Amino acid sequence: MRTDHHGPLTVAVIGGSGLYELFEDGLERRIDTPYGTRVEVTIGRIGGREVVFLPRHGRDHSVPPHRIDARATIWALASLGVRALISTAAVGSLHAALTVGTICIADQLVDRTHGRADTFFDGAVVRHLPFADPFGGRLRTQALAACPEAVDGATVLVVQGPRFSTRAESEINRANGIDVVNMTLYPEVALAAELGIDTVALCLVTDLDSGESAEDAVTAEAVFAVLAEARPRLVSAVARIVAAVPADYLGRDLLDRDAIEQVLRAPVR
Repeated sequence: MRTDHHGPLTVAVIGGSGLYELFEDGLERRIDTPYGTRVEVTIGRIGGREVVFLPRHGRDHSVPPHRIDARATIWALASLGVRALISTAAVGSLHAALTVGTICIADQLVDRTHGRADTFFDGAVVRHLPFADPFGGRLRTQALAACPEAVDGATVLVVQGPRFSTRAESEINRANGIDVVNMTLYPEVALAAELGIDTVALCLVTDLDSGESAEDAVTAEAVFAVLAEARPRLVSAVARIVAAVPADYLGRDLLDRDAIEQVLRAPVR
């Protein structure tokens, strides 16, 4: 296990289901946060540079979607200087063209979660986040150029989880123009944007949501089988995107630099 690192930590990778490790030899760090959650990250090399990695659900997939402390995660990454975030996510497809095994790069997001802490500005300092294009930064353009095999664009619906959709929900979502369904990208993407971090979401289609019949409805076992098969392709895509991010990448336009600094100065516990 390494004991030090060199250079700026501009880029982070959050691994979704099935992506729990990224480096053979990494430096482990534990970061205390203001939210009572200690975030464990690994710093290592991929795509020719040092990046920060953490598995969204924990290394043993022990944290369910609705229990992820996204504020602690994003605060920890921002405290390390991260400006570009590559998030991988397992998704169920509602679009005929997005077949199982497809990697798509999301361009829109619909939130249907509840009870999740989704802002850093919920106290004396209030800021209103421009979020019309949640994945509208330069990072997405660079990711598409680095991964020509990925489908350009998908509207991802984030549901509460951990259960999968009913057949009626799938039909309603499809009729409303939803392309893929996920459980974790919100509030992660919005919180990152509040702290000036640009996010690209690599969405791997693992299933057809409720399916057209009982035989092809999603199961956890089927999802993890697809994730295991696709892992080398997903890691390759991540490495190419990392390599494409400029060393001096500045991230999203900041809401208010002073307000963000105030968030990052909050006492840890």
